[in-house]
Formats: sequence, structure tokens, C-alpha cells
Amino acid sequence: MNNFAKFWRQFYELGGYHNFLQGLKNTALIAVLGLVIGFIIGAVISIVKLIPSKHPIVKFFKGFAEAYVALFRGTPMVVQLLLMHFGLFPLIGLSLDSVFEAVIIFGMNSGAYMSEIIRSGINAVDVGQMEAGRCVGVSYSSTMVHIILPQAIKNIIPTIGNEFITLIKETSVVSFIAVMDITKSFQAIGTSTYEYFVPYIVLALVYLIIVLAITLGIKAIEKNLKKSERSGGVK
Repeated sequence: MNNFAKFWRQFYELGGYHNFLQGLKNTALIAVLGLVIGFIIGAVISIVKLIPSKHPIVKFFKGFAEAYVALFRGTPMVVQLLLMHFGLFPLIGLSLDSVFEAVIIFGMNSGAYMSEIIRSGINAVDVGQMEAGRCVGVSYSSTMVHIILPQAIKNIIPTIGNEFITLIKETSVVSFIAVMDITKSFQAIGTSTYEYFVPYIVLALVYLIIVLAITLGIKAIEKNLKKSERSGGVK
């Protein structure tokens, strides 16, 4: 029996695809919810870092935000995953399903990167937008949320797409905390057949297809936004 036949038998005839479908579901769940949590954390951190006030409380939160970003950007995802799963969460008595642990950890990690992405998007918006909002009596927070952030998000959609792709690929480490993901599903096939070349080739193709699909989706969103901007300009 050749290597591909072994793979196909294990994947289809012996039900290996069940693990694959579960892994695909977990990968999507972790990446999507991680991105949403990361965006929320990143938006809060970026706004805190851009607040012009020098009040001691504001300075404290700015320092905390800087430390948060440095910590999560300066350590590998797998280290954060292991440290929180085996150390921090048991220490504080938090007992969660491993998938949702991964969602939280990926969200916290993504928040550090998203904060810099959002901050760069905010800085790219004309400073006159903030000044105009303040001149008509709108508060700093309302101007930021209702005027600056919507424009900033349009500017950073491609970068957010790249962050989503990164999260999809980084989910390959969640098997360290016993989560069934795409990578682990193909590793299980290799372990069963004692042949890893074909499973890993197929695994690479699966990730490639997912990334290409996300890339096309991001390009479609950008295209629609440009069309709406042009039609808005005509009006």
C-alpha cells in the first residue's frame, strides 16, 4: 500500500476526518474569537496610550499598557499558552475548557499587536478631525469612538486581515494544551500510519487554502469600501 493510500484509508475509511472537522472548528473558533477579543483590548490600549492627559491615573494606565504590549510581543505564543494553562489559570482557580482557554490567551496576545495596528491607524487620520470634534463641544472619548476610530479601521483592514491570518497559523500550537486543531488532526493520522510526509503535505495545503480564502475576502472588503467611498464622493 502506497503512502497516499495509507493516508486516505486513515483519513476517510477509518474516520480520521472527524478529527479534522473538529480541529477545523476549533481553529476557526480560536482565531475568530481571539481576533475579536484582541481588537477590543487593542482599541482600549491604543486609546489609553493616545490620551493627552498627564494625570497620575492616566500615566499609570499608560505604563500598564506599555508593559502589557512589551510582555505579549516579547514572548512566544507557545510560552504564553503553557504558562497560563499550567501556571496562572490553576493558580487563580480558573477552570475552563481548553478551547476557551486558548481563545482567551490568543485574544490577549492579539490585543498587544492590535493595539499597535489601531494606534497607527488612528495616527494616520488627519489631526484636524479630532480638533474639529473638540471645537463643536464633543468630548475626547466621543470624538475618538464616533469620528476617529471608524476612519482608522478603514485604513487598517488589510493589516487586521494579516493579524487574522497569523492567528490561524499560530493555532497550530494549541495541541500543547490538548486542544484538537487542524495540525493535531493530521499528526494523529501520521501517528496511526507511521508515515508523516503525506499528512503534512495535505496539512500545508489546507492552511494555504484557508489563507488564500481569507486574503480574497479581505481584498473584496477593500474593494467594496473603495467603491462606497467613490460613490459617496460623487454624491
